[in-house]
Amino acid sequence: MTTSTTINKGESPNGDSSARILHQEILGSRRFSNYWWATIVLSGATGFLLAGISSYLRVNLLPFSDPTQLIFFPQGLVMGLYGIAGLLLSLYLWLVILWDVGGGYNEFNRETSLVKIFRWGFPGKNRRIELIFPLKDVQSIRVEIRGGLNPKRAIALRAKGRRDIPLTRVGEPMSLKDLEIQAAELARFLGVPLEGL
Repeated sequence: MTTSTTINKGESPNGDSSARILHQEILGSRRFSNYWWATIVLSGATGFLLAGISSYLRVNLLPFSDPTQLIFFPQGLVMGLYGIAGLLLSLYLWLVILWDVGGGYNEFNRETSLVKIFRWGFPGKNRRIELIFPLKDVQSIRVEIRGGLNPKRAIALRAKGRRDIPLTRVGEPMSLKDLEIQAAELARFLGVPLEGL
């Protein structure tokens, strides 16, 4: 969970139990890797599209190669189509970054006895995803660790009458040590058992 944890009302960093509010910021789509891939896809798609256009117009639009030697049908046409597909994928990636999909926070408040889980979604009626429920409904903190080709390391909240609520980003790399520390800190703060370790 890429989070920045803020503990309010006089808690010391070593986990003093006098804290009243635990606030965890969740990093959404605005991660370095997403910026990196959106830029790479945009660059490659632009190159393919310019190669296709150069092949059609017989004018070199690329400084590092000469696509005018390509026959427009089928090579130039296919390169142009790859370019258009890549530009659409890049547009999607940049929009997801702009909207900060998946970003938000987890707040556990002893003063109001409420848990608030907030995430940004895609634009529309579900843009704001917000769960608010009583702190007393929290039954446990569950840790899921799965290895193999599709590894999973996640922290989830188990509450009465609800499915498990994920507290970490899907697919986010997280060390076992960080996972254990964050899950134990949260379980200690809430005074509930820790499951799955």
